[in-house]
This record gives sequence, structure tokens and C-alpha cells, in this order.
Amino acid sequence: MAKQMVYTISRQYGAGGRELAAILAKKLGVKLYDRQIVHIAAAKLGIDDLTEEELLSMERTVKPLSMTFMPFHSFGTHMGPSTQEMFLQESAAVRKLAQDGPCVILGRCADYALRNMENHFDIFVCADDDYREARGQSVYGGKTLKELDKEDKKRARYYNYYTGQDWGHGSHYDLVVNAAKAPLDRIADAILAYAEAVKA
Repeated sequence: MAKQMVYTISRQYGAGGRELAAILAKKLGVKLYDRQIVHIAAAKLGIDDLTEEELLSMERTVKPLSMTFMPFHSFGTHMGPSTQEMFLQESAAVRKLAQDGPCVILGRCADYALRNMENHFDIFVCADDDYREARGQSVYGGKTLKELDKEDKKRARYYNYYTGQDWGHGSHYDLVVNAAKAPLDRIADAILAYAEAVKA
């Protein structure tokens, strides 16, 4: 049963979520979708003159919060059409990919996009500060913990804005894992075993 799942992975920056997603996809023999979803959404919107970095920047843009803030999911008109439509098209792409069959989807608020569909297993990957800081130096070109946390604040704000839920809150996921506690390959095996046990 677990092999037929769509696995969604949200993660703290620097926690190893992208690597874990790749390991899971390989073990399951399924495709991993990440930034491809951004390009699918851009194509649907007819955006063909922006670089990948510009698309990612547009995707992450959220206007400053105000005292009268209401989340997008409940009101729907706070953002400019480009960022709003990008989110909607990404969510549509996530649902289409999930309908096509088992896969692993990294980021893109996929857990929320699939909330009304069956057969998905939502994971949040976190890690201790020391672990993230070490990876920031070795994997992310010397980024400091402060820089990693700054990126996380952007992710949290974007997720909270569109979903009305708290990014990283354990109750929104099927499983929260601390990547600092074991090698990622072993964590991937544990995830699959747990998914098999609870989704059988």
C-alpha cells in the first residue's frame, strides 16, 4: 500500500529534505517532482520570459502583513494576479501529478494541495541547529544559521498565507522527522516502514 502513495515533503532549509526526497523516490522507483512544478505552472500562465530564479522569487513573494490580514485560502484577493495565479497553477499541477500515480513531491505546499485527495503521506523534515549550520557551511555554500532561518521564515510566511495553517506544525503532517538523528538512508527506510504500518 505504501508504495502506491504520493509522498509530500516539506522541510526546514538545511535539514536535508531534498536529499531525503531523492532517496525516497529512488527506493520507491518513482519520480521526484520539485522545481518542475514551477515550470509547469509558468507554462500554463504563458510565462516564458523569466529565468528560473525569477520564477522562484515570484513564487515566494508575499506582500507585508497588515493588521487586517486574512489568509489567501479564506479570502483570495490579497496578492497580485501573477503570484496568486502561480500558486493556483502549482496546486493544480501537484494534483494532476498525484492523479497520474505514485511520486514524491518536494515543497510547493503539496500537503495542502492534496488535502482532499486520498493516498498521500505528508512528511515534515527538520533538524537540530548544529546539524543545519554544518550543512549550511558544507552543502549550501557557506550559509550561516541566520541565513537558513531567514529562508525558513519566507517559507513559513508563504505557506501560512496561502493555507491558513502553521508551516511545520506537527498536526498537519503524517510524520515529522529529525534528519540529524540518523543517516538519511535509514530515515527513508523508517518512513516507508511507518507509512506501510499506518496506511495499510
